[in-house]
Amino acid sequence: MGNEIMIAETKRLILRRYKKEDLQDLYEYLSDIEVVKYEPYKPLTFDETYENLEWRISTDEMIAVVLKNSLKMIGNVYMGKRDFEALELGYVFNRNYWGYGYAAESCKTLIQQAFSNGVHRIYAECDPHNKSSWKLLESLGFQREAHFRKNVYFWKDETGNAIWKDTYVYAKLNDGT
Repeated sequence: MGNEIMIAETKRLILRRYKKEDLQDLYEYLSDIEVVKYEPYKPLTFDETYENLEWRISTDEMIAVVLKNSLKMIGNVYMGKRDFEALELGYVFNRNYWGYGYAAESCKTLIQQAFSNGVHRIYAECDPHNKSSWKLLESLGFQREAHFRKNVYFWKDETGNAIWKDTYVYAKLNDGT
């Protein structure tokens, strides 16, 4: 597999660090308005994707998800290090690969790996309107701990007023709860 750094492998997927050759696959999903609908950024241009990829290559918190059979990079899982032996989980996948269980398969493997490495708690925040995201978290055994009302905004309207959004917070503890 060359010089890429493998993190884990599942039945159908390779989970690894990003590399320069991922640019086209990354652009394919980060430029899709449906894919980034609930993200704190707008669809990226090719140049913005190039800059974003540089950051992804430099961090160990972004994990590329690659199909074993074609070696196509179809999405990513974010495992951000937080205080108190906790990680923040996030995921973004190419829309053409939604509904096949790839997000669940990759997250489940990375969660098990994190817990076996001593992580105490993994949490995720998501938009209550993003039902597929919080349904995935529930299927992975996460519990909803909070529903924050109008606690964040990513955008402002044409008059400069914040467009406030609610947030669900889900978590899973290393003791199985």
